[in-house]
Amino acid sequence: MTAIDYAALFADEQRFLWGLCYRMTGNAADADELTQDTFVRALERPPKRIDDPWRPWLVRVAMNLARDRLRRRRRSFYRGTWLPAPIGTGDDAVLPAYEIPTGVAGSTEGRYELLESVSFAFLLALEALTPSQRAVLLLRDVFDYSVREAADALGMSEANVKVTHHRARRAMAAYDRQRCVQTRDLQDRTRAALERFLTALSSADGAAMEALLAHDVRHLSDGGEYAAAHRVVLGRDRVMRLLFGLNRRRGQTAVSVCNLNGLPALLLDFGRRRPPVAPRGTLQLELGRDGRVAAVHAVLASRKLTAVPFSR
Repeated sequence: MTAIDYAALFADEQRFLWGLCYRMTGNAADADELTQDTFVRALERPPKRIDDPWRPWLVRVAMNLARDRLRRRRRSFYRGTWLPAPIGTGDDAVLPAYEIPTGVAGSTEGRYELLESVSFAFLLALEALTPSQRAVLLLRDVFDYSVREAADALGMSEANVKVTHHRARRAMAAYDRQRCVQTRDLQDRTRAALERFLTALSSADGAAMEALLAHDVRHLSDGGEYAAAHRVVLGRDRVMRLLFGLNRRRGQTAVSVCNLNGLPALLLDFGRRRPPVAPRGTLQLELGRDGRVAAVHAVLASRKLTAVPFSR
């Protein structure tokens, strides 16, 4: 029997498995744990045919663990609005991109590109899917698995994969009409919108903020253990009052710009604060087709910030 070089195996497969688990859960901390648990399973109970390629077996284990994690999450109570965990991506990240190496095209032959599939818009759209639908869609439409490969990875029949895939695509129809493809143009427009946003916020310029926000803009805050709006704030006037009010109460804030989930975003350091006030967070803008801000995503929960490069 061939000896297993576990160190080399883990080095080869860690990035791929982490990216798969992150898309499955939308949470970097969960992806860390699931990837580690998959390798622990490989150490404790390796497959019978260790001379065969390991990736199919590792993917099968990781996907089973991720689906179980999703089911438990959906049965549990979450205080406030749930948002994905931001991750640093691209050349602006101080830490290496978690899944897409610098200089490597973020594309596969699938329906959705790798970088698009870590966008907040895409990850939030995935929340409408069941764990099995999410798994099938990711394997088929992001990682370009065949029907047979997806069936083997998920322990499903090929017929079930086809039906589940069809239902998953149907549930993604609303997202597909407003695809969030991370082009250079979108990155530039998002960076310009962030600059206008900061200028309007720091100068309390209501007219400038009103011109920037869509009339039906949404503000979503994931505070976790910290104080945050527990419901989606909808509408330009309400969002403006919230933003200007928070800015007045928080006072001095250190701000930097970094690529998160494929687009420029703000890293916010509020200084030494006592709970329930968060010490830091991220803010991401989602632009509509008219160029105005359609959504503001604020993440403050400490467990959601484990993959954000704050040490700049």
